[in-house]
Amino acid sequence: MEKPVCPFPDKGTLADDLLETIRAKRQRDIQWQAGRSFCLIYYPGEEREHAIKKIFDAYYADSGLNPTATPSLAELEAETVSMCASLFNGTAETCGNVTTGGTESILLAVKTARDYARKTKPHIKKPNVVLPQSAHPAFMKAFHFLEVDFIATPLNSDYSADVAAMEKAINENTIMLVGSAPAYAHGVMDNIEAIAALAKRKNLLCHVDACIGGFMLPFIKQLGYAVPPFDFSLEGVTSLSADLHKYGYAPKGSSAILYSNHELRKHQFTLYTKWNGGVYGSPTITGTRNGGCIAAAWAALKVIGNEGYMEMAAVTMQVTDKVMKAISEIPELQIISRPVMSMVSFQSHAIDVYMLADELNKRGWHFERQQLPPSLHFTFNYIHHAVADEFIADLKACVEAVKDKRLKQLGNKVQTAAVKGLSKILPAGTLAKFNKAGAEEIDNENKAAMYGMMGALSGTDDLEKIVLDFLDNIYTAKPNK
Repeated sequence: MEKPVCPFPDKGTLADDLLETIRAKRQRDIQWQAGRSFCLIYYPGEEREHAIKKIFDAYYADSGLNPTATPSLAELEAETVSMCASLFNGTAETCGNVTTGGTESILLAVKTARDYARKTKPHIKKPNVVLPQSAHPAFMKAFHFLEVDFIATPLNSDYSADVAAMEKAINENTIMLVGSAPAYAHGVMDNIEAIAALAKRKNLLCHVDACIGGFMLPFIKQLGYAVPPFDFSLEGVTSLSADLHKYGYAPKGSSAILYSNHELRKHQFTLYTKWNGGVYGSPTITGTRNGGCIAAAWAALKVIGNEGYMEMAAVTMQVTDKVMKAISEIPELQIISRPVMSMVSFQSHAIDVYMLADELNKRGWHFERQQLPPSLHFTFNYIHHAVADEFIADLKACVEAVKDKRLKQLGNKVQTAAVKGLSKILPAGTLAKFNKAGAEEIDNENKAAMYGMMGALSGTDDLEKIVLDFLDNIYTAKPNK
């Protein structure tokens, strides 16, 4: 039997030597410091970053596991939640916790809804949550972990939630409705006011996923942008998630989960009083909690403040509006719906957008490829004000480059069509095995055919096997070359 490719080290290594190793490895990473990434990274600028990191470093070794050991951390967390409650039009009763990210916030919201229903609606044995198809997949992860059913409802033509369809989907086992502010894929805002009113009328909980928009929407509203109500100003909203590590510009990973009252939040907590090690009480999913992230989330709100967030939001929206205008002037591209804030997705009826993505990758730009429909997604933030003109110029040039590659585009379509046929006749798992063999060869600059194939297989067992094998392969250590 072969041994692991990375043996446990016999001796320690000097930090400078490790940094050289890291620098070499990071050559393949996205160059977000230069504004080349339109996803994953949110950067408030060097001065603000330095101030926030100082607070992070002060709590580098601390854990929020036991609040009696680190009462200062518990105080910082409570103050962070209170500041968020103020931002989202809560009351003195609004409460919550700092979490490790949007996924944990969503998991906790679903766990709270499930346990609250167990107490208040004990007749429900198979609880379900009704949410639009555009809701973030973190909800599906939560439903899987917590054994809660879900009903995903169709969307309106503008990709917003069809509230009438949500109402039809509600049944005797429904415990909560969900709306996005906005939904990630296209930046489109659900009608939270109507969803919250429906939840209240049906005696259901209502969760607002403001993970991406929570720290942009209040500020662009102050700037005069049209932002419909989405928070605790709506009577039916019972919980809300907002990521501090996105437009809150706090370190990864930090998010906030908020509830309309303390009684509801108590169902989030985990408690066990029969352990021989003592009473165990935990507010969130993780036991050990990164003290640095909690403190730095507090620091980000304090360092930046309303004035700073307003200034960064204004710059971000100026960049977004500028790029959207440029996209609208390129005949081959069509913006999907009308985003409420700084996320833009576009498709094309004239060229292969995945080939366009490959061309942009060759020029060092990083962003998201999407399906249903095939499209490219860009999330703009403060760091992009310095690169907007360069990006627009490259986008126009790349569109022209793709138009000159008609033959290759046809080849991708033929390959995609072949995949559709092959998936019906090949033995089970064949495509997945093929993918695993070639996973190491996948190149950021040549993904068009692969994404076309994935779109063709969307929702099938074959695609699930392909993705599972890909994930298994990418998180397996490889021998050093």
